[in-house]
Amino acid sequence: MAVNDHPSGTGGGESTTTVIVAAVANLGIALAKAVAGVISGSSAMLSEAAHSVADTVTEVLLLTSLKRGARPADEDHPLGHGPERYIWALLAAVATFVGGAVFSIYDGVHTLARGEELGDPLLSYLVLAVAFLLEGYSLRTGVKQARGEAARARVPFGRYLRRTPDTAVKAVVMEDSAALVGLVLAAGGLLGGQLTGSGVWDGAASLCIGALLLHVAWVLGRSNAEFLIGRALPRPARERIRAELLAIEPIDAVLELTTLVQGPREALVAAKVDFRDIATAAQVERASEQAERRLRELFPMVRRVYLDPTPGGTAATPDPPPPADTPSSGRSSGG
Repeated sequence: MAVNDHPSGTGGGESTTTVIVAAVANLGIALAKAVAGVISGSSAMLSEAAHSVADTVTEVLLLTSLKRGARPADEDHPLGHGPERYIWALLAAVATFVGGAVFSIYDGVHTLARGEELGDPLLSYLVLAVAFLLEGYSLRTGVKQARGEAARARVPFGRYLRRTPDTAVKAVVMEDSAALVGLVLAAGGLLGGQLTGSGVWDGAASLCIGALLLHVAWVLGRSNAEFLIGRALPRPARERIRAELLAIEPIDAVLELTTLVQGPREALVAAKVDFRDIATAAQVERASEQAERRLRELFPMVRRVYLDPTPGGTAATPDPPPPADTPSSGRSSGG
């Protein structure tokens, strides 16, 4: 990443709009797919219906994460509620796994083992076409926001999507992309069954949809787990922060630097710094205020800066070894 490539974003409203658009689209698509799946007897269509239901539940959980994570700090939660959004986003990834992947794999195995009688696929094709348009619009909304934030952070879109702490937008982009691929797989299963009269194609498509959802659930779950455990700012950002602290006049060394991402637009910086011995208390206070102001200007997502004055010699110098002429050395002190 570039020096200030950790996205700062502009606010939670844009993410909320993106998630709402995806939720409304998926709810309508889920109902249409379920009806088409029952009429056509296609396991791939039923798998896609389960996929859309799982996506709808995911969006509801993501909306919950956005609302609860945006609550301000209080006496019981002095650092705010930002990390809570990753708990709900992790539950959303589990919903994708349980509600979509497990059902799709089960239905695909059942179809391959028992076979199925395919009905008229015309309604399914129409539903898939409409769903493709709606999912495409939802994906466009998510990608537009992600590209805008990547441009503001001055990083490539792909790198932003991999590293962004705004996991709600990441989830929408990944799930809508998976949905479009799933629609193509479902159409392929319908077409293969229509041309050959065999339900194997439909079962195989259902298995592929399940595998696709497993991958999405794994990626999103791992991403949210990393932020729950605690992820630092990217290395280039940490190096820039260290350099900015060293550029402040009374600071002689940065002995230890800790950064922590607490939310999509919230990070903490804490450092043990060695001030010059001749620095007065007033100079230390001014330097601390200057450090906070400069870091917050450079990195808008940095909300808290804590500096701990620490003597450099005390922190860095290990305990000296015992003298050579002590009894512990194994020699006598006399000649």
